[in-house]
Amino acid sequence: MGMSNQLYPNDLTDREWEYIRTLIPPAKPGGRDRTTDMRLTVNAIFYLNHTGCQWRYLPHEYPPWQTVYGYFRTWRITGLWERMHDRLRGLVREQEGRERQPTAAILDSQSVKTTDRGGIERGFDAGKQVFGRKRHILVDTLGLLLRVVVHSAGTQDRDGARAVLAPLASSFSKLRKIWVDSIYNGGIAEWVTNLRPRNRLELEVVKRPEGVKGFLVLARRWVVERTFAWLSFQRRLSKDYEYLPETSEAFIRIAMIRLMLARLP
Repeated sequence: MGMSNQLYPNDLTDREWEYIRTLIPPAKPGGRDRTTDMRLTVNAIFYLNHTGCQWRYLPHEYPPWQTVYGYFRTWRITGLWERMHDRLRGLVREQEGRERQPTAAILDSQSVKTTDRGGIERGFDAGKQVFGRKRHILVDTLGLLLRVVVHSAGTQDRDGARAVLAPLASSFSKLRKIWVDSIYNGGIAEWVTNLRPRNRLELEVVKRPEGVKGFLVLARRWVVERTFAWLSFQRRLSKDYEYLPETSEAFIRIAMIRLMLARLP
C-alpha cells in the first residue's frame, strides 16, 4: 500500500500500520466513544522517540500531548509495548527463515549519562567513567532484542546480567548458547548453566586476541554492538532522560518496534 497519512517521515505507512492496528486495545466498555486517533497517537510516540523532543513539544497535528503520554504510560504498565515488540520479532525472524524462538543470543551492556531530572537507579560506572544508567540487552543473532533491563551504571555487569538472564529459567526455552564479553567472567557461567537443569544454557566468552590494540570486530559480539548503534538513531535514547528505568526500557522496545515494522514486507 502507499505512504498515505504520513505527516512526518517517521510516521507509519499504511502497510506498517496494518501489522499493529489489531494489537491496540479497544476503548473501555461503558465509557464514552473513543475520539482519539490511535494511529496518530502511535505516530506521536514514534516522533518523540526519534526526534528527542519533550512531550509538551509534540506537533499540534498529533493528539494533545497529555493524551499521547497517557496512552504511552498505560501501555508500558500493561505490557502492551512488550507484547507488540515480541510479536513483531517473531514475524521478522520468520521472514528471515528462522524459527520464532532463537537458539543463540548475545549479551552486552551500554552505559549512558542521565540528566539533572533525577530518578531512581543512577550511579557511576568507574570503567566507562559515566554517571548514569546501564542498558543491558540480550539480542538474537539477527540483532533483534530479546530482553532489556535498565539499571544503575554503578551495578556490576555480572549482577546486571543476572537480572537480564534470570527470566530465561522459564522463557526462550529453545535458547542454548549465549555469547558474552570477558567482563562477565566470574561465576556467572555456572549460574547460567544451573538456571535450567533440563534445557541447559551455555555461556561462551568471546575474548579479544592477546596483544591486539584498538578497534577490532569480534565474532558474534559485533551483532549486539550494531543493535546499540540502531538505538542511537533515536535521539530520545542519546542519554537517559527518564525518571523511571521502566520508561527507558519502553522507549528501547519502541525503537525496535519501529525498526522491525520498516523491515516487514
